[in-house]
Amino acid sequence: MRTFLNRLKICFLFFLLACQTDQIDQVTEPLLVVREAPTSSFLKAKEVTETTPIQLAEGLRINLWATDSLAPDPIAMSIDDLGNVFLTRTNRQKNSEFDIRGHEDWMTRSIALKSVEERRNLLKDIFATEKSEENSWLKDLNSDGVHDWRDLAVERDEVWKLQDLDGDGMAEVSTRVLNDFHNEITDVAGALLVRDQDMFVGIGPDMWRLKDKDKDGYYETKESINTGFAVHIGFSGHGMSGAIEGPDGKIYWGIGDIGANLTDKEGKNHFYPNQGVLVRSNPDGSDFEVFAAGLRNTHEFAFDEYGNIIGQDNDGDHEGESERLVHIVEGSDTGWRSNWQYGKYTDPKNNGYNVWMDEVMFKPRWEGQAAYMLPPIMNYHNGPTGFTYNPGTGLGKKWKNHFFVSEFVGNPSKSHIWGFTLKHKGFSFELEKETDVISGLLPTGIRFGPDGALYFADWINGWGTKNYGRVWRLDVTEDENDLQAERLETESLMEMDYQKADASKLFELLNYADMRIRQKAQFALVDKGDSENLAKAIAQQEHQLMRIHGIWGMGQLMAQGSDLGPVLMRYLSDEDAEIMAQTAKVLGDVKYAAAGPQFIALLGNAHPRVQFYAAQALGRIKDQAAVSGLLQMLVENKDQDVYLRHAAVLALSRIGAEQPILDLVDSPNKSLRLAAVLVMRRWSHPDLKYFLTDEDEYIVLEAARAINDDWSVEEALPDLASLLKNTQLQSEALGRRVINAASRLGSPETLAWLVQFAQSDEIPLVLKVEAINALSHWAEPSLLDRVDGRFRGPQKRDGELLKRHLRSMIARLDIENEMQVKVALVGMFAQVGDRAASQKIVELLENNGGAQVRATALLALGQLDYEHLDQMVMLGMRDKSSVVRSEAIGLLTEVPLAKERFDDTMRAVLGEGSVLEKQKLFKVLGQLDTLLTQGLIEKLIVRMGNNNLDPNLHLDLSEAIARTHSEYLGLQLAALVTDKSSDFDEVMYGGSIENGRNYFYEGSAGQCVRCHGVEKGSVGVGPNLREIGGLLTRKQLLEALVEPSKRLAPGYGVVTLTLKGGQVVAGILMGENDEELILKTTEAEPMDIPLERIQTRTNAPSSMPPMGQILTKRELRDVIAFLASLQGD
Repeated sequence: MRTFLNRLKICFLFFLLACQTDQIDQVTEPLLVVREAPTSSFLKAKEVTETTPIQLAEGLRINLWATDSLAPDPIAMSIDDLGNVFLTRTNRQKNSEFDIRGHEDWMTRSIALKSVEERRNLLKDIFATEKSEENSWLKDLNSDGVHDWRDLAVERDEVWKLQDLDGDGMAEVSTRVLNDFHNEITDVAGALLVRDQDMFVGIGPDMWRLKDKDKDGYYETKESINTGFAVHIGFSGHGMSGAIEGPDGKIYWGIGDIGANLTDKEGKNHFYPNQGVLVRSNPDGSDFEVFAAGLRNTHEFAFDEYGNIIGQDNDGDHEGESERLVHIVEGSDTGWRSNWQYGKYTDPKNNGYNVWMDEVMFKPRWEGQAAYMLPPIMNYHNGPTGFTYNPGTGLGKKWKNHFFVSEFVGNPSKSHIWGFTLKHKGFSFELEKETDVISGLLPTGIRFGPDGALYFADWINGWGTKNYGRVWRLDVTEDENDLQAERLETESLMEMDYQKADASKLFELLNYADMRIRQKAQFALVDKGDSENLAKAIAQQEHQLMRIHGIWGMGQLMAQGSDLGPVLMRYLSDEDAEIMAQTAKVLGDVKYAAAGPQFIALLGNAHPRVQFYAAQALGRIKDQAAVSGLLQMLVENKDQDVYLRHAAVLALSRIGAEQPILDLVDSPNKSLRLAAVLVMRRWSHPDLKYFLTDEDEYIVLEAARAINDDWSVEEALPDLASLLKNTQLQSEALGRRVINAASRLGSPETLAWLVQFAQSDEIPLVLKVEAINALSHWAEPSLLDRVDGRFRGPQKRDGELLKRHLRSMIARLDIENEMQVKVALVGMFAQVGDRAASQKIVELLENNGGAQVRATALLALGQLDYEHLDQMVMLGMRDKSSVVRSEAIGLLTEVPLAKERFDDTMRAVLGEGSVLEKQKLFKVLGQLDTLLTQGLIEKLIVRMGNNNLDPNLHLDLSEAIARTHSEYLGLQLAALVTDKSSDFDEVMYGGSIENGRNYFYEGSAGQCVRCHGVEKGSVGVGPNLREIGGLLTRKQLLEALVEPSKRLAPGYGVVTLTLKGGQVVAGILMGENDEELILKTTEAEPMDIPLERIQTRTNAPSSMPPMGQILTKRELRDVIAFLASLQGD
């Protein structure tokens, strides 16, 4: 009967689909249900638990709540009031979401994007139908025989509902309740919030609200409440996340640094395309606000019982930095921009300066740090994904007031869930204590259930999707369950129908121990319009949290139009400072202007939270009378509490009174001048230029940041560039922005300033080299900003004008003594094509003592098409430095080369040349006419086959043959390679240590430094590699890179052993030798297992991807050379 009714319902919904445009796609198909028999799930759980080396904090226990088949690829998690677990599952990640690290040729175009529609156009261009052949790597998902953008609109993301129907403590049913979202620009479903009758799914470019009006499991309608998220093609997994309901009744969610550019329902545009943001709105999308910005990828965040928002933001994957624990407040900017991650660093016209790292923006507050951003509370653990707060009756009493964060690092043995508490420090917080809650699993989403247990999704191993996953239930042991009665009551109250509860019951529940119940009671009173009981809750003095919920509820009613301001205003003078702060916050949120005078009076309060929210409220009501009070607050703060400075600056920027701010340029108070710069940055005000002459270089730098960075204040760029006339500049951060401003403007005047500046003997070396490099590309500069990497667009200028200005600098080739400057100068003349410098460059080649200078000079003469280049090449071939000789060899393709001369050169290099020279020679062989080279290449193939060719040259010979496009030579090599033990053997030798080091630290595809450290004491996701070259042979290094799961580093991998006799043992590999394995299991002491007892061994898949699929063979060879050089010295 039920089946018939379901079919009837589907038919009826199908009819509705034809009538309503907001019907969801899946209503025409039955819900997909996966069931697992209790016996089967119990046996699976037993096996998994016994073979998984889980480490738990004292007093905790864990059980598998949902087995592999019920929780496929879990990302976001939400738990409803009945304890049903909802998970998002992505299919698009594998097929339709791209990671920019694997597409360097897209980077500049992606950084340039400013809207979702521009991203759509870019994808349609990249995957145009006529480009099907070059995009054959893209799966033909729609089976039309073409690899184009239409294949991006096939795969759908899903939401699954997991249920424990029989109450045995394990889920046995998983239902796919949503199968949708498949536009060519659709991202990955990373945000999920399930409420009583609706569900919010965040999947770029939209935040969707879906409704199940009759609670039958079918979500009949969907509506995009806001659209415009996911502007860029960026790092994978940086999409929408963290949907949660706030104490104000609004929905909060985030987007990573792929950014947002949207217009809300009131018609206001919110333009944040290059940074992550946290936003909020009413459930219907109205009253939308960007709450905070400057985030990189804060997957989830949580409210504590006082409404503070705490989260953890991912780091930028640079060596030396770490993830950041952040206190997120309204209007805050935590400093991150996506253009600090990629783009300019692969542009040969640009430089490697990284604002985030070089200006140390990732650390907690330090003297001299950029002032426009709010720094983190502290640097914290790696790979944060799930984040939640104990609502009050979770676990046991010892876990009250704890935040929990899941540390996802792709490797179960190094992943944890951490619990921590915070204590106040000024307005914000500092760490009080932390506990390693659990390790040995790979947690993603994390939430407290109605029963008070902590549930988390488990990715099992690695980053890639795999069509299975798990859900675990973490709880206290029986003897630690000191909240048992409260938890049982909470579980019952979670299921209660609050709309039917009487007012006295709801009033009583405003003082309940669990914040979820307090919030439900608050919302129910608001729905009833019961301001009387909310006011009564505030008026009582015994229970602080009850009072706060009363204040929040009154604020909700005021937002709906109720005139309750006079009732709340009296609490602005309450004896409890927290009540004063909460009242100010709520009245400010609803923009209650009548409280302005009282807000102003509170600016001088002794409590930072009162000051902060009073200032915030004044900004929201735009009270002009508050300006002097806010300025006085800044004076008294003396830049000590950056949150108070932020609140005052935000308020002043919103009030918009210009003249009092502009007048601060002459203030004797540094705090006020700095605040003026920060306010004017928010206005993008051209009068920022007047602060460029401040006596304090810190304020000048902050003004320069405001003028140059982000979208810039273009009217003030000439004033910034004019600082080039000040040859006393010492700050690298300031000097680079000054040079950049001149380069961007490109006028004859700024060109003259830049030329003069580059010749100064008083400026730091780094600025002199940057000025010369900027001049090198002045005629056609990089598309991306030389400081912050922002897309600036194409420019072409008069190259002849540039050459005339640079003539005065030819003499600097004699004057300058620093090698770096000479190299930069030579490169500059070569780049601009100024042959007037040729003779001086020849002199450098003939006489300079620096090998790098001579090598650069030789290359420059080639670029300048010097008339006697053949003589210079021969001179270079005789140079005492192999670096110079190798560059000379590289130029052989540019000079006449008779057969006899070719033979002599080949014999000389192959006989006596260094490895570097021979590698350069092989590259040349691939470019010369095969009539000249074929005989030699054939001999080299034979030598390689007889093991008589230096292994350092194997890869170079293979690449040379490929470049000849000779089928004959290719077949000869192929016949040889089929006999080799590995397709990668040729990369074990011949790499460049320097190039390998550069790739290790900066390579965007491999991201080595993201997981590994090489400095003494550095700790990362993967093992420290400081001594790896002394521990592994090159063959073993190759194996570890190409087949990472085959070779596990101690402490970084899970091993499952079947012993003779049938016993199964699993644990983290802690050591291995010729006689035994040492495993860390769930037992207290490690197990020493003799090899002779082992029947089979299975290594869990490594979290490190196979590098042979990511790096080119040349990159792989360089990385091996670098790793082999690490001997722990």
